[in-house]
Amino acid sequence: MVEAGRKYVFDFDSTLTRVEALDVLAEMTLQGKSNKEEVINEIQKITNLGIDGDISFTESLEKRIKLLNANKSDLKGLVAELRQKISKSIASNKEFFEKYADDIYVISCGFKEFIDPIVKEYNIPSDRVYANTFKFDEEGNIVGFDEGNVLSQHNGKIECLKQMDLDGEVQVIGDGYSDYVMREAGIADKFFAYTENVHRDKAADNADHVTPSLDEFLFVNDLPRNISYPKNRIKILLLENVHTAAFENLSDEGFSVELVKHSLPEEELIEKIKGVHVLGIRSKTQVTQKVLDAADKLLVVGAFCIGTTQINLEHAKNRGVVVFNAPYSNTRSVVELAIGEIIMLMRSVFARSSEIHNGQWQKTAAGSREVRGKNLGIVGYGNIGKQLSVLAEAIGMRVYYYDVEDSLALGNAKKCNTLEDLLNISDVVTLHIDDNPANKNFIGEREINQMKKGAMLVNLSRGFVVDIDALVAALESGQIGGAAVDVYPEEPRSNGDFKTKLQGFSNVILTPHVGGSTEEAQRDIADFVPNKIMDYINSGNTVDAVNFPNIRLPKQNKAHRFLHIHKNVPGIMAKINEVLAKFELNISSQYLSTDSEVGYVITDLDKEYNKDVIKALRKVENTIKFRVLY
Repeated sequence: MVEAGRKYVFDFDSTLTRVEALDVLAEMTLQGKSNKEEVINEIQKITNLGIDGDISFTESLEKRIKLLNANKSDLKGLVAELRQKISKSIASNKEFFEKYADDIYVISCGFKEFIDPIVKEYNIPSDRVYANTFKFDEEGNIVGFDEGNVLSQHNGKIECLKQMDLDGEVQVIGDGYSDYVMREAGIADKFFAYTENVHRDKAADNADHVTPSLDEFLFVNDLPRNISYPKNRIKILLLENVHTAAFENLSDEGFSVELVKHSLPEEELIEKIKGVHVLGIRSKTQVTQKVLDAADKLLVVGAFCIGTTQINLEHAKNRGVVVFNAPYSNTRSVVELAIGEIIMLMRSVFARSSEIHNGQWQKTAAGSREVRGKNLGIVGYGNIGKQLSVLAEAIGMRVYYYDVEDSLALGNAKKCNTLEDLLNISDVVTLHIDDNPANKNFIGEREINQMKKGAMLVNLSRGFVVDIDALVAALESGQIGGAAVDVYPEEPRSNGDFKTKLQGFSNVILTPHVGGSTEEAQRDIADFVPNKIMDYINSGNTVDAVNFPNIRLPKQNKAHRFLHIHKNVPGIMAKINEVLAKFELNISSQYLSTDSEVGYVITDLDKEYNKDVIKALRKVENTIKFRVLY
């Protein structure tokens, strides 16, 4: 229940708006001037000194106005500019300003001439705006300010609030130390340091509460808000040095994001994951049953790669944790490396390059062949295999493929009915099979002996699919004419020393699992996976989830959304709907998707309802997870 008589006092600059208005005015009035940057930097420096209380506010104001060189006619343009720079969470929470209009005030050391028209649109009338006013000369030039206004004086906000003599609890929301002093002086009951636009240590260190957005402030005070749970309270842990764009995308959305450059062993991850809502990993981090059991708040795991065997998908699903991966984002990068390595192997480029590096000139055509007209055998005709098929055919190779799943051939590629048929016919065999544990040693001594003598082998899929000892023996005997290997049965958690039995062969190209590691691919993954995560967190969509019933949901339209994850047992939907009926909810739509083990039901309903229904739905037998979105 909202406490009666509570009053809310907002700062304007860098709180209600994303900017300092006088800085914006300076940008406008100094346009085209040669000293523009120098003057703007000086104005910003003076602004910050005044905000932090390092110089008196009067001095700060006088110095800035002298530097502005502004006219009354500039103010209309300034107001238009400020309308475009309202703080994001302020703009999305107009309902609060409408419902609590009588209890909201603005106290600012800015100027009423530009504050009034902005806050009027948020239901705050001029008589509840306390700010300075400009002085103009006969030509309309801004030449000063009303020195008699208490807000033009040092610590003027204290005197202003004292004169207002507000009843009830007074809460101040602002970004600067000059807002905190009202709390320090004892005339405000609480100070909320508003950090959505700028984080000022002096204000944050002294605040009763740091609020990264208005959503957080409204949540703490149990006031009407646009979203059910502040995004800054959703903790995201990104491991294994995922692309910084992922960090930026998620941080810009308002989430609290921590970036760790390496993977974590199980015991460390068990400790680290407590309180985490979203976990982002690549291929090395093992998300085991123990890790998932320790993850008390985990909603989603994002794999910033193709493979997901490092995640216990079944246990994640049974705990209501949705898993997304990036099945397409690095496809082109892997294909290009495969094409490059095939050409380099056929032309013995690696051997010739090593000779030159060692000071030897060995010009020869022996063992150097064109790829045109050669047979390429692709094992695994999925996204990568198909794209490789097209590019290989474009450079003149004859393409054969083998896959356990039925798959339509692209171009002139021919399907082989057995792996042996493909191995018998191929000059180069390239592996692009998935991370199913059953694929361990998929290519072993038997399969290598079925290949043409002197054929090449390329593995850009999984390290465990090739028997390394058998490959070494085949390279030594000449059964394999050359190999390119990017993945290994065991790989280190971070960069450093590494040993493999394949080292030392002049006809073997070794790379450190970089098939998908291009700037373009990592950037694409850093866009794709966070978008899936945010879509699930913000709306409940599970499209492209690898372990969960897939469902595409329409955008919420002024409704609350109940997300209910449950065991797929007979009668549970009847129990859920029984609860909804008991509380007489006005349901606008309902969606259900299930697999053999888990059900996912989404109910959109009118936002006016008895909140006890939430407790009742959580108590429905076989409920795994439940949350409310709005």
